[in-house]
Amino acid sequence: MDISTQDAPVPPPTTQTAEQKRAARGATRPGDRIFLGLSRGSGILLLVIMAAIAVFLTYRAALAISEDEANFLTAFEWEANADPPKFGIAVLAYGTVISSIIAMVIAVPISVGIALFITHYAPRRLGGPISYVIDLLAAVPSIVYGLWGALVLVPHMDGLFGWLDSYFGWTGIFDWQGGPARSLFTVGILLAIMILPIVTNVSREVFRQAPQMHQEAALALGATRWEVIRMSVLPFGRSGVISASMLGLGRALGETMAVATVLSPSFLIETSLLDPGGGTFAQNIASKFGEATETGRNALIASGLVLFVITLLVNGAARAIIARRKEYSGANA
Repeated sequence: MDISTQDAPVPPPTTQTAEQKRAARGATRPGDRIFLGLSRGSGILLLVIMAAIAVFLTYRAALAISEDEANFLTAFEWEANADPPKFGIAVLAYGTVISSIIAMVIAVPISVGIALFITHYAPRRLGGPISYVIDLLAAVPSIVYGLWGALVLVPHMDGLFGWLDSYFGWTGIFDWQGGPARSLFTVGILLAIMILPIVTNVSREVFRQAPQMHQEAALALGATRWEVIRMSVLPFGRSGVISASMLGLGRALGETMAVATVLSPSFLIETSLLDPGGGTFAQNIASKFGEATETGRNALIASGLVLFVITLLVNGAARAIIARRKEYSGANA
């Protein structure tokens, strides 16, 4: 007998976890390889499309800015068809940001309240119809909202504007001189109505995923329904509400036809939000593109580039906020 062979240590048997076995089998399956290639290709295609859009906007914007006789970032005028052309985005940036902020301030609290009511307060026979109505609001075209805003909302804003002027006119922000209600504040209210279904639907689905065991444990410890929502549901859904808000903000920033129908455009920055006038990027592009010259179209594309950058920055900030609050992302639920 060979003693060296008999005394040689026997290597321990290799063990694989269930996930490793599934991964090994999946690596050899044609369907998995095809799906991996398609998903990876889709991601790369999306990045290529975004890069192509950025390159196109940057190139056309550079052509326009090189001919601009004014300061593109600070000028309060838009004469892109003139010779020499003069145009700036100060008023457009102000109007876009202010109207979107007004919309978010109004829509987000109401949307979160509706979502909580549907998921934790309303009986099923009442929550179902409310959810259906909210879904229908999301399907209404923008031009319909614009027509409703111009024909119904604007004529009935005098009472609200008068009340704001009476109690808050001393701030200067809500000073009203009795003009038509075609102002940034009216646009903000209209945008709030338009983004409310988006924020509500996403928040509703997030709140429905809140761990039921956490809620039952809180109730067992004597917590009230509001305490359960405050300590269990809202922390779990915080990142989802932020994502829903960013989706709504994206629509508010880029809304075109509804704003163009309601707003009385001008290239002046009014101190009061109730005074008619102002403008947004999307509204300015829609109203001036048809009559624009080559330089004018490049100038409008340059303003579109600014809106593109603002949207990227907003979404990047939202992702950073969510990444910093991973404990509320629901991954450990």
